[in-house]
Amino acid sequence: MMHPESHSAQAPAKAADADRIKQKALDLGFHKVGIAAIPQPSPPSPTLDRWLAHGYHADMDWMANPKRQDVHQIMPTARSMICVALNYYTPQQRPEGAAYGKIARYGWGKDYHRIMQSKLKALTHWLERDGEGIQARYYADTGPIQDKVWAERAGIGWIAKNSNVITTDYGSWVFLGEVVTNLVLASDRPHTHHCGTCTRCLDACPTGAIVSPHVVDANRCIAYHTIENRAESLPEAIRPHLQGWVAGCDICQDVCPWNERFAKPTDVAEFQPYPKNIAPPLEELAHLSDEEWNQRFPASALRRIKPAMLRRNASANLGEGE
Repeated sequence: MMHPESHSAQAPAKAADADRIKQKALDLGFHKVGIAAIPQPSPPSPTLDRWLAHGYHADMDWMANPKRQDVHQIMPTARSMICVALNYYTPQQRPEGAAYGKIARYGWGKDYHRIMQSKLKALTHWLERDGEGIQARYYADTGPIQDKVWAERAGIGWIAKNSNVITTDYGSWVFLGEVVTNLVLASDRPHTHHCGTCTRCLDACPTGAIVSPHVVDANRCIAYHTIENRAESLPEAIRPHLQGWVAGCDICQDVCPWNERFAKPTDVAEFQPYPKNIAPPLEELAHLSDEEWNQRFPASALRRIKPAMLRRNASANLGEGE
């Protein structure tokens, strides 16, 4: 996938090379692509530092990895970040009623890591074959990359008040990926912000997890607690506000005007929902066996939510275990 770091840096590429790379990414099925120059050296990230200092990362200690602050710790010769986005929106709607659990759209279909990595791997190998000494390394939520920051710098979209990246083409229903390379490529302009005075996401969050514009406290976030929290029971401050969510949370995306206006159904067939993921009965999930969990979530990003966690989340919505 990558050449050794000892290879010399590639000579500066022309602007035309950037255009050719972008077209290749689109040909591979990505919906958006942009390029950002990697500063030499990388500047500090005070926003991330403040977020970590407040403890807003909860127990996600990997967020403090120093490589996240400096791409050169990943690739010393890094010069450009190729950023891509893949639309995953499917228009199916969850049924009303407290009897059903809610799963975030990102987890309805096949594991997005597999889809993204397949396309990123193809792009990376294509780059490496293009010339001697070219280095390239890809990530899809799989390494210490500030993907949202780079996506904004590369013109993919802007970091919204709910901390998601919003695109003017697909709203925030996009997966992000990156290829770090030693190629010097023409950069795109950073995206401008278009949230304006809107505060719908802040107002809609039932736990107040969006403590201020662009700042999410994972300690209060339903998505964090249903996906990452490995504790036997959920915090008392979270349980009454779950509103049926058992795997992630889309509230701040569902209320976003950009999503209401610009969401488009994806053309990626693998993102179409597995039938049981749209309206799973809470009682069923609360008593799901480990074997049933294994059969029900094949090739799914939801496998990160282990069977006991899923049962815990469903039971909490049913008012059990309080």
